[in-house]
Amino acid sequence: MPPPASAPSLPQELIEEIFLRLPPDEPAWLVRASLANKLWLGLLSGSVFRGRYHEFHGSPPMLGFVYFPSSDPVPPLVSTTKFGARYPDNWGSRKYSAWDCRHGRVLLQHEDVPSQRFFVWDPMTGRRKDVYDLSYCSSLGAAVLCAVSGCDHHACHEGPFRVVFVSLNETHGGCIAHVSFPEPCEWTKPCSHLQMWRESSSGLHLASHDAFIETVPPVLIQDALYFMLGYEHDEHVEILKYDMSSNCLSLHSAPPAIAGASIHMAMEDGSLGFAHVDGLTLNMWSRQMGSDKIASWTQHRVIDLKKLIPIQNPEKGAQLAGSVEGSDFIFVITDLGVYMINLKSLQWKKIWKIDTFCCLIPYMSFYNPPERVSHLLQHIGNAYLDMHKERTPRYDHLEVTRLVFQ
Repeated sequence: MPPPASAPSLPQELIEEIFLRLPPDEPAWLVRASLANKLWLGLLSGSVFRGRYHEFHGSPPMLGFVYFPSSDPVPPLVSTTKFGARYPDNWGSRKYSAWDCRHGRVLLQHEDVPSQRFFVWDPMTGRRKDVYDLSYCSSLGAAVLCAVSGCDHHACHEGPFRVVFVSLNETHGGCIAHVSFPEPCEWTKPCSHLQMWRESSSGLHLASHDAFIETVPPVLIQDALYFMLGYEHDEHVEILKYDMSSNCLSLHSAPPAIAGASIHMAMEDGSLGFAHVDGLTLNMWSRQMGSDKIASWTQHRVIDLKKLIPIQNPEKGAQLAGSVEGSDFIFVITDLGVYMINLKSLQWKKIWKIDTFCCLIPYMSFYNPPERVSHLLQHIGNAYLDMHKERTPRYDHLEVTRLVFQ
């Protein structure tokens, strides 16, 4: 009996259209397709397909998140997909705290060294860059962002980046806010330290001496970074804006809220948002420009969380943990776990167990299959060499399979 005829192969254009529709928040699917044959690997590795894929899906997906505070000896990146973060070989056993995460990069700080030493980590490639030593200040905020002008930030994690620091220093009449930012740094070149630091032309004087920068990451809207200020003598908060294009600081009011129960947000429509939770009631504000060219806060949403997400003990209330920059997604902690809520559709999903932390920072990036395949082939090659040199295999076949399909 003759063998059955093989099925006709699909045109490459149709194969590409199918792959374009693979969800970006399921990175394992593209990796498995890349490992199927050389043709598919070449297609998915090409810059043309990757550009179309990014354009087709728009904003990068959330692959996981970092959080603080944490007592873990490694940066606590929790994967919400089948994404395995890569860590550098010389990571060590030190403790770290997460400060910010943007454009595929994570800003962390060593907690067990005398000076406030910061470094940037790329979870996609495992690269790490020790970049700055910061002198003492009474309060500090920090941001990491891409340094390429006009970048769409779809897959720029390997490009140059910059870190911006906003510090508060006490004076006799209150305190002074300053901005410090080194020159853009590149992964393959040495980073300069204090001698390359530049400061904003003039600091911003704050009348209160007990102001501090809240332990929530800043938000980026166009060319401006927004930090949230709290005050020890009362519970009101304010917004500290740093305009990077004009290199100026300015102070703006916030809606009436309680410090520690509020977060500021970069909304999907490009406006500055503000969220406050009172018990189980979520109040939403948006800062819009009026016809008189004056920006003001407008309360546009009140959400009863008790009717929306699972809550076991209503007496414990809820806590805001962060948001996805440039979207209408917000993170809420209840006594049953951490929930990601779409403020438009009010759809939600549980993304993590219950834990004790105050802030969650999403890690957003498109997954690049060739990078993962190259990493896997390196492990497979090492295992093959180890076995043929009659040494103890570094990875057995079960481990290799797990790496490929995790």
